[in-house]
Amino acid sequence: MKKIVKKVLSLALFSLTFAVASAEEFKGQIMFNGSSSLAPVISKISTDFIEGYVTWDKVNSEFPKKNIAIYVSAGGSGAGVKSVIEGVSDFGMVARLVKDSEKEKIADYKEFVVASDALTISVNKENPILKYQKDISSETLKKIFSGEYKYWSDVDSRLEKKEIVVVTRDFGGGAHEVFQKAVMGKTDVKADAIQAPSMGALATKIVENKYAIGYASFGMYNQNKDKIEAFSVDGAEPTVDNILSNAYKIQRPLLFIKSGELTPQEKAFVDYIFSEKGMEAVSKSGYIPVK
Repeated sequence: MKKIVKKVLSLALFSLTFAVASAEEFKGQIMFNGSSSLAPVISKISTDFIEGYVTWDKVNSEFPKKNIAIYVSAGGSGAGVKSVIEGVSDFGMVARLVKDSEKEKIADYKEFVVASDALTISVNKENPILKYQKDISSETLKKIFSGEYKYWSDVDSRLEKKEIVVVTRDFGGGAHEVFQKAVMGKTDVKADAIQAPSMGALATKIVENKYAIGYASFGMYNQNKDKIEAFSVDGAEPTVDNILSNAYKIQRPLLFIKSGELTPQEKAFVDYIFSEKGMEAVSKSGYIPVK
């Protein structure tokens, strides 16, 4: 009888020790780093997730009772890729296609596309050009953004000789890379263009200056429709249908990447991102959800 009791106690002690060890090994924190376009969306979804569950055991009864902590840091698409390559974050947020050369540096590469986005060629609603045209050609855009056209009168002779204020994202970011490839080709954007640190800052510059022009994201444009106007480009409007059909060519995916398999807790949060509630947050941010 004593042997049986000892065996039961030993098994109970082993189970308790194993449970404590598992709880200690369980990582309650998840880190996202990268695209400043995707960061606010993931932040909103993570806030909803944390407020809804608080601790991991409420997400899954098999998880330990640890506080949920999801950190989202915006540093640009390049920084997002680099953070995964260097192993300093769990997920890298990217607002462009990931290059093959980047994928090669990431062991067991995983990619999760959250939304479709477009870069809208936007101006202040008070910009006089809107009286005469609401479509703009790629060739004209190339001349504006390269600095060949310096004044709005260069674009349309009926306009006053007012300087064109060109606003872009930072030249090292994902948005600029998309615009460069889709519109500029081998022609550089002029060096003295205003480089905004985020899409929100870019849209603000257009709102503040009626002679400014920039490539506001589809999401940011939708949030500021009362203050800025988007051109059609080469005859195609930046609408959901045209973006999804590729008729509107200045577009990009919003995604996050990872090295290796998802941990159970990471999978739980990723599933939440792609749930109806998560995709609703994507849609409310002005982007086009993947489903």
